[in-house]
Amino acid sequence: MSQTPLLDIVDLPQDLRRLEKKQLPQLSAELRAFLLDSVGKTGGHFASNLGAVELTVALHYVYHTPEDKLVWDVGHQSYPHKILTGRKNRMNTMRQYGGLAGFPKRSESAYDAFGVGHSSTSIGAALGMAVADKLAGNGRRSVAVIGDGAMTAGQAFEALNCAGDTDVDLLVILNDNEMSISPNVGALPKYLARNVVRDMHGLLSSIKAQSSKVLGALPGAMEIAQKVEHKIKSMASESEHIKQSLSLFENFGFAYTGPVDGHDVEHLVDVLQNLRAKKGPQLLHVITKKGQGYKLAENDPVKYHAVSTLAKEGDAPPAPVPPPRPTYTQIFGRWLCDQAAADSRLVAITPAMREGSGLVEFEQQFPERYFDVGIAEQHAVTFAGGLACEGMKPVVAIYSTFLQRGYDQLVHDVALQNLPVLFAVDRAGIVGADGPTHAGVYDLSFLRCIPNMVIAAPSDEQECRLLLATCYQLDAPAAVRYPRGSGAGADVSDGLDTVPVGKGVLKRQGGQTALLAFGSMVQPALQAAEVLDASVADMRFVKPLDEALIIELAHRHDYLVTLEENAVQGGAGSAVLEVLAQHKIMKPVLVLGVEDTVTEHGDPKQLMTDLGLSADAVLAQIQSWLAG
Repeated sequence: MSQTPLLDIVDLPQDLRRLEKKQLPQLSAELRAFLLDSVGKTGGHFASNLGAVELTVALHYVYHTPEDKLVWDVGHQSYPHKILTGRKNRMNTMRQYGGLAGFPKRSESAYDAFGVGHSSTSIGAALGMAVADKLAGNGRRSVAVIGDGAMTAGQAFEALNCAGDTDVDLLVILNDNEMSISPNVGALPKYLARNVVRDMHGLLSSIKAQSSKVLGALPGAMEIAQKVEHKIKSMASESEHIKQSLSLFENFGFAYTGPVDGHDVEHLVDVLQNLRAKKGPQLLHVITKKGQGYKLAENDPVKYHAVSTLAKEGDAPPAPVPPPRPTYTQIFGRWLCDQAAADSRLVAITPAMREGSGLVEFEQQFPERYFDVGIAEQHAVTFAGGLACEGMKPVVAIYSTFLQRGYDQLVHDVALQNLPVLFAVDRAGIVGADGPTHAGVYDLSFLRCIPNMVIAAPSDEQECRLLLATCYQLDAPAAVRYPRGSGAGADVSDGLDTVPVGKGVLKRQGGQTALLAFGSMVQPALQAAEVLDASVADMRFVKPLDEALIIELAHRHDYLVTLEENAVQGGAGSAVLEVLAQHKIMKPVLVLGVEDTVTEHGDPKQLMTDLGLSADAVLAQIQSWLAG
């Protein structure tokens, strides 16, 4: 671990504010070193945090947190914030079971003003706080920190539109690093890049680097040079050209300041002190580099967006390991390329999740049929509907948790018009370290109630490919939901075979009890069934349900158990109960799934045990129920 004498005496922002401004560059360097060491051991979001170190230091130095409110958009960049707000000694627990959350969380700290995890919420939340403070007359300040990637979402512009017409003291900081998780797409990032005087920053950096050796030997020369540099930046930000070019934000009613070097912490302090004293909506445009201070992350911010652990210099190379089983995401990506080769109508859409959704190979093979719409899930769904209207076959690759953001569009713009859009719903169920903001435990419930929808839940890798191919062929909206990571290790074909829609498969014939399992819960059900001597059905489809199979199992068994990695309210188990009620079948039914609770972050196996959904926990619950 690097020596961190200044950071060692900073536990809370009030400690930070006792430092002299000239000490902040050293503190920033120590904070970055501490971050490299802690994330290198625990893993977590990485490049975005490195890029936000100086900005975080400056904000807590100037603003009176926690009375003043800092709202971090998404929260990928919140680790330095956590280190400076009393959680430095717990960073070794980051994203682990019972440890610190990977995102700001109100129940974790008074300094976490708003719980985040999804993008583009910060401006609206900070505006609400600013209005509340104005009504209370307490003079507090609210700050929203949002990236240029998150600024592409409609919700951010809705909040800007409202804020600009509201006479409140609000600061929006646009942290411009030209990245979201993947490189930014769309017109807004191009607008920012085109209209910001980046060449001046490059020139200043070059002059600063080349002259530091000479000026460093002259007493007072470096201080004079820095003042000149700041003056040039100030002149640039106030030039008529930039004011006209970046009139976008001024037209929303915000006073624009920038662009400002986001890694010059002393200048950031000066700018923020000035802005804190100003009235009305303010927007500060900050230029940062994702991965700042760690060359590998600077050169490849996509790869280093999040890491498991980091190798250190001198470490022995890791021992060779057998190639891992393909993940469901990879299975989807391979199927998508094969299906696209067979059908020229197929187009793929992602809301800024090219790597996470397995679309890298598709983009390379079919660039004209690949559409990254940026962080804009609502638009992604309606865009798919428009494509489907004109005879295309859109496939929307989206995480379960992010599909929630396009729900109205899914209902109104796709399902009610019965348009053939296939939703490849990744990260369904428990997601582990990312916690409750990313949990995919609601999709069966919110999809099942929508007319015209077909919903499939594959139980292994081969089933995933079969159900994707099946649902793609339908002339109706459909969703195939699959979990994060790998499955049971089933062999996967390279064909485009299909299965009958709405038909399940009996996997095991047993005695008095029948387990009706959906998706990822088929494997735990099969394990429990060996002890129980129970029948097991892989239901395959949540909608339409295989009613004939349910009725048959109900007539041949005394007890029924449904299993799903989804909320029990309104989920697959509820659908089975509805079928039984409709057919006046009275049988004891145990519905297993995620109970009415907020899931936590941590190791997925531990979480599944806690939720009663691991094989052993399922067995114990069924045995207790049968014994009762």
